[in-house]
Amino acid sequence: MPSLRLLLLLVLVQSALVAAQRSGGRNSTSLWKTLNGDAPIVIARGGFSGLLPDSSTTAYLLSLLTSLPDVVVLCDVQLTKDNIGICAPDVKLNNATNIASFFPNGQKSYFVNGVPQKGWFSLDYTLNDLANVTLTQGLFSRPSVFDGNLYPINTVEQMARDVKPPGYWLNIQHDLFFREHNLSMRSFVLGVFRRTVVDYISSPEVSFLTSIVQRFRATRTKLVFRFLLPDAIEPSTNQSYGSLLKNLTFVKTFASGILVPKSYIRPVDVNSYLLPHTSVVSDAHKEGLQVFAADFANDVPSAYNYSCFAHVNRKSPGQEKPVIVSHYGASGFYPGSTDLAYQKAVEDGAEVIDCSVQMTSDGIPVCLTSIDLLTGTNVAQSPLYARLTKVPDIQNANGVFSFNATWAEIQGLKPLISKPFSDYKLQRNPAYANTGRFMTLEDFLKFAKTQPISGVLLNVKWAAYLAEKQGLDVINAVLTGLRNSSYNDSKSPEITIQSTDSAILTKFKQQTKYKLMYKVDETIRDAQNSTLADIKGFADSVAIDKSSIFPDNKAFLLGTTDIVRKLHAFGLEAYVFTLKNEFVSQAWDFFSDPIVEINTYVQAGEVGGIITDYPGTSKAYKRNSCINKGKEAPSFMDPVQPGALLQLITSQYMPPAAAPLPVLKDSDVAEQPLPPVSKNPPTTGESTGSPTSLPSPSAQQSAQPRLTTSISVSILMLLGCLLLF
Repeated sequence: MPSLRLLLLLVLVQSALVAAQRSGGRNSTSLWKTLNGDAPIVIARGGFSGLLPDSSTTAYLLSLLTSLPDVVVLCDVQLTKDNIGICAPDVKLNNATNIASFFPNGQKSYFVNGVPQKGWFSLDYTLNDLANVTLTQGLFSRPSVFDGNLYPINTVEQMARDVKPPGYWLNIQHDLFFREHNLSMRSFVLGVFRRTVVDYISSPEVSFLTSIVQRFRATRTKLVFRFLLPDAIEPSTNQSYGSLLKNLTFVKTFASGILVPKSYIRPVDVNSYLLPHTSVVSDAHKEGLQVFAADFANDVPSAYNYSCFAHVNRKSPGQEKPVIVSHYGASGFYPGSTDLAYQKAVEDGAEVIDCSVQMTSDGIPVCLTSIDLLTGTNVAQSPLYARLTKVPDIQNANGVFSFNATWAEIQGLKPLISKPFSDYKLQRNPAYANTGRFMTLEDFLKFAKTQPISGVLLNVKWAAYLAEKQGLDVINAVLTGLRNSSYNDSKSPEITIQSTDSAILTKFKQQTKYKLMYKVDETIRDAQNSTLADIKGFADSVAIDKSSIFPDNKAFLLGTTDIVRKLHAFGLEAYVFTLKNEFVSQAWDFFSDPIVEINTYVQAGEVGGIITDYPGTSKAYKRNSCINKGKEAPSFMDPVQPGALLQLITSQYMPPAAAPLPVLKDSDVAEQPLPPVSKNPPTTGESTGSPTSLPSPSAQQSAQPRLTTSISVSILMLLGCLLLF
């Protein structure tokens, strides 16, 4: 099929680079603390099984194309009725194939290691029976659109022959079960070994490994004992895996390494925070055992305080671009626009920190994530909730607005951390969900002036409404705050004013020499030249959302727009917003990997700056030593090709066509001049909007803050792999 031929061609091209890349891939003098001092290997379980059907040829090929040049691919081996080994993720085929469609009455019940299970088992079918059965995505949270490619089931030897992996790992999960049904995994493995290069063989069963250890002692093949959960029982010794972990001297008699769930090494408490590391790795190394860690997945929530970057030089500033701009501070870790979020942003490497300026009823400019206190505070559980009202000039939904509360009242509220993906049950740092304090603009500016940053971004909105309807002059308040904070000397961070309102930026341009950033608040596919010329008249840069650069449909990238190139042609720098770390925030093309996403927006999207909830991730990217190696850079540092995944989807599985995105026109940018400030503002607690009827006291107590969803992604994804420690 065309898509498979395309992948084969790409892999062949990549293989030409492997020899050169290998020379820098392993370094025994490095800082790695593995048994032999080499860098960890990457093991692709089932290939790129987080995206494509597990154990399919294309999944294996994609893992070669996107990972390290010496990636090891893992095949979970099952036996057919005629004792032929196939690659399939489980002894039951129904979750990973369409076998039920071919054998609707084929479901059976068996005891597997003493546990009754129902399903379509591989041992009930010959290889010929499975000739027309195809592999499917086994997890419903992952995309099923590739099932239409009808990927056939691979035999163990077919996979090795067709894919030619740099390293090959066979995982034998159920030898005892197959032996109970007169099938010999030992005979099969020894037969494969005579015809195929196998680098690793793993099993959670002691009896299987002891039965083959003598045949492999003088070979390159390494035997690995796989530990299951500590309380699970190893069937041949009747001991728990937790008990066997205490007897690694015994394990060394039949294995050269151990494969453990990652929680064996870094346990997680009941609240999903990391506990101190255990002694498993050091204990194993004392016995001369290599340690492999399992269960890494991008679409399974990890510990909130987990960081997976090793050997990053934190003293290195990294490459110049992209400029890292915080989004309400490090709002992925702490409630946005609080002192803790700003401190974390600076610690994590943000070069520009931001304040979204809101006005209180007593005329004080403050940093808040929204003019509506229902976002970012616990106002719904406070007496201020009685001021719930509707202001159509600002939003269609009811709100409790900052201009209807004094600074003292706002200070009495608790911050709330954002939950942009609550629909997916994803939380952000819940132990600190209500921590930090809100800051006035002057407090923020004084803090920023003492920090090792290059700039401050002030987002200003609603100036016309505040002036005309509330008697509040937000522009003058910002200018006064800057003067009071002495932001006129050369040592102060550079000031950038951001707004979606051209009239606001024009006003600042008339009165200051600050940098100005126009924010496009809708997704666009293009912009008229006359519109860009207008923007150039009042701005130095433009912030556009992710999909304006790489449009997508159902989380699949469709291609690349020309908007950034056109902005550059008019002398306007491009900033992209808002990048997040949660795996549901990235298109499938980015492999649920925030580093891949950043790299693509920088290299292919050519953006000059990134606005992000997680400045630390962008800083780690900038410090990546692989970026500036030119032709010597590893292939996984290449930007993705937008639209490439769509080529792997058959026509009947293609997402419905989306309506074309709009073009930014002159009328979208033009704004009326700002009105004068009203001399008759309403008193505290009043609003020019139409008040709604208040909920009952019980409803007030149970009301929850409205959550702002910044991106909608339809389904989850995983890149399953194992890492060697």
